[in-house]
Amino acid sequence: MDKLKVCLINDSFPPTIDGVATAVRNYAEILTARGDRASVVTPYYPGVDDSVHSFPVYRYPSMPLSKKLGYRAGIPFSPELMGKLKEERFDLIHSHCPITSTLLARGLRNQLDLPLVMTYHTKFDIDIANAVRGKLLQDELIRLLVKNISACDEVWTVSRGAGENLRSLGFEGDYVVMPNGVDFPKGRVPEEKIRRVTEDYDLPAGLPLLLFVGRMMWYKGLRIILDALKSLDEEGLAFRMVFIGGGGDKEEIVAYARELGLEGKALFLEPIRDREQIRAWYCRGDLFLFPSTFDTNGLVVREAAACGLPSVLIRGSCAAEDVADGETGFLIEENAASMAAKLRRLLREPDCVRGVGEQAREQLYLSWEDAVENARDGYLTVIENYRLGRYAQRHFSSDELFRSMGWLMDWMNRLDMHTTAVEYRGRSWTFGDILSLIRRSKDPGDPLSSQRTDRFL
Repeated sequence: MDKLKVCLINDSFPPTIDGVATAVRNYAEILTARGDRASVVTPYYPGVDDSVHSFPVYRYPSMPLSKKLGYRAGIPFSPELMGKLKEERFDLIHSHCPITSTLLARGLRNQLDLPLVMTYHTKFDIDIANAVRGKLLQDELIRLLVKNISACDEVWTVSRGAGENLRSLGFEGDYVVMPNGVDFPKGRVPEEKIRRVTEDYDLPAGLPLLLFVGRMMWYKGLRIILDALKSLDEEGLAFRMVFIGGGGDKEEIVAYARELGLEGKALFLEPIRDREQIRAWYCRGDLFLFPSTFDTNGLVVREAAACGLPSVLIRGSCAAEDVADGETGFLIEENAASMAAKLRRLLREPDCVRGVGEQAREQLYLSWEDAVENARDGYLTVIENYRLGRYAQRHFSSDELFRSMGWLMDWMNRLDMHTTAVEYRGRSWTFGDILSLIRRSKDPGDPLSSQRTDRFL
């Protein structure tokens, strides 16, 4: 197959910035650049300009989740959207989120009879635990998540640890490890660029600079960093710590740093969307601190490695996969004392740190071009397997779709009681409007209705 037409579906996409949104954007850009046809399907976001992309972006109705989460929840039930996607004549569907995006992907597969790949990027049990209260509701969401994933034709994970997490949730199928890449070239940016990006901050020459880039959430291990820095500060060790990112816990994290007496030594920057500026910060740093056991791939660790910046990671975490202690990174136990002990030694051994950074650059780096080329080879295998009937039938009665959608909307409504309407193309849709869409979908003449009414998704 010379050219592919791929439908990429995810719950987040620019202007929302996270690891999965970055992955989807890179898939779409690189597939398009090599001559394939990639389209992105994602929830509506007010005021966004999708014309800046080199590929089509299709938006469907969404509602804002709580301010703490900072995301929009898509309502994957739009006859207008489904009609447009049917006209694209895709070869394969690739979902990057296991709940709402995969519900939409399964509906599209049912109508177009296409193979469906799902990539598991994130430990969703932790996301769910942070998003909703109540064990029964959490368990029901995880059940829906696993059922959605199990219904896909092939499941990919971004690391072995991500696959193990998926197994722990009850998934019993097979999976393929398909790592994400880095959209940086290997090597440093010019020193003048580094100076321009960082000159406005109190970063004395010769003083060790520690760096964190990512969402400002406690589950990223940020308390470990701050408590370790408090110990070093009490011992009289000089340093600067720069946090780059935004997130629902940021105000609490900044307040905690101030409480520990780290004001002026721990600097907090807003998210930086300019990739060359981020590269400059990686090149300015001496150590990258990423004590997260939440992340399944630790893409920022590979970004840092591309710039020769070694990372301090939790032993056994997904981010530490393929990292050898003292060779391509530094491993610690999941506590502040272990972090402090490691930093205490490394801050006095800059030559060792630089050497490990050079090894990390050579051994951990994977470009997005190579990662997407690997995925494209995987697409061809999936398409062939689907054509030959090698995947089990994973289609269910259409009633299940309506039950799942109704339950999902009820969950989103309870998740944020202040949210009363869904936004799409500048208009507000009440839940009554959404239910009307569901009723329309049962009309055989409606674009959303499947001709195969005995099969669901």
